[in-house]
Amino acid sequence: MAVDRDEACSQARKKLLLTYDPIPERREAYFQYVLGEFVPALEQMGLSLCEAWHTAYGAYPLRLSGFIAINETDIEDILASEDFLELEERLQEFVANYNRRVVHYRSNFQF
Repeated sequence: MAVDRDEACSQARKKLLLTYDPIPERREAYFQYVLGEFVPALEQMGLSLCEAWHTAYGAYPLRLSGFIAINETDIEDILASEDFLELEERLQEFVANYNRRVVHYRSNFQF
């Protein structure tokens, strides 16, 4: 079943925000992991990448990614799962200044 991301985003109640700085020396491995494993695994768990930002200027994390639940799944249950914690731990091998938080969904930019 295809997921309409715009519809999923408009119906979301909570959003998972991840911020971090990719480690320059691990750039290629970072991209391979995030695109090849991390995002697909989160989508399989019931989260959908709703937005991805790159900071071009300023003292902010280089990356900001937003994920929303694409079904009735509670984001908190996913974050507490062993599978998510393993994915998150692996992500931190490729990034610095990692932070995650859950916010109430708004359609505009959230940090």
